[in-house]
Amino acid sequence: MSQGHFPLRRRDDDPTQARRLRKGMYLLPSLFTTGNIAFGFYAISQMIQGSAVDPWHFDFAAKAIGFAVLFDGLDGRIARMTHTESAFGRELDSLADVITFGLAPALLGWLWGFKLLPQMTESELRNNLMHLGVIASFLFLVAGASRLARFNIQMNPQPSNPGRPGKKYFVGMPIPAGAGVIAAVVHFAGGDPVSEWWVALIWLGLVAACAYLMVSTWRFYNFKDLDLRHRHPFRLILLISVLFAGIWFFSRPVLFIIALVYMLSGVFWRLLFVLRRRGNPPPTAYNQVSEAQ
Repeated sequence: MSQGHFPLRRRDDDPTQARRLRKGMYLLPSLFTTGNIAFGFYAISQMIQGSAVDPWHFDFAAKAIGFAVLFDGLDGRIARMTHTESAFGRELDSLADVITFGLAPALLGWLWGFKLLPQMTESELRNNLMHLGVIASFLFLVAGASRLARFNIQMNPQPSNPGRPGKKYFVGMPIPAGAGVIAAVVHFAGGDPVSEWWVALIWLGLVAACAYLMVSTWRFYNFKDLDLRHRHPFRLILLISVLFAGIWFFSRPVLFIIALVYMLSGVFWRLLFVLRRRGNPPPTAYNQVSEAQ
């Protein structure tokens, strides 16, 4: 009997090996999510060691949150590219985001911006700023957790502007972007904690604004339509290369500008929508009836 009628099975055709490979592919996105948690834990461990004498701990914490933002973007893309999305992965990613992009930046915002304020002639002002800082940081944490919960339960969320939803927009500022704003400002300052009451007041407003934008229904670009698998993605590759070079050599101003521009982009689109709506008010019930007649 010849072997032509009974071909030898290759190792690649082994169904057991294929199942093992498939399980390994499911593990890959979870490894990036675990790295996200590790960066969050490292950031917390650094910021609790920070002080006015050793401000570099705050800078290291901000950098860890920045790396976590990168890992958070990669785990989702890898899961979609390898078709290994799962309910477990989504839940693990949400829990990781609460730690790394909720708790860690909230603590960093309070410790860096309020806790280490120097003694003032008016001690009551310092105490009030510290108390307000605790409230704003807590609101940031709660807003971030609420943003994640809303994202998990809504299949097709509707942005309140520009009126027509699109898949290339987030509804509300995503929690990694909110954490990125906190981390970028701290990194821009080199980790040196806030030492003036008026700077602490501005910081208070920024933290509160991030919290509000996360639970708002304003639109923010999600970058999901960027496709590196396009046949000729030369412009996109060039843009990404320039961006990474700028971050590598000038990380403080570049990350600071990127974070604030993205945060203000949602405000810009909202204001543009409001101005357009005032210029073209929606038809009233009376006008609709008249037009129908």
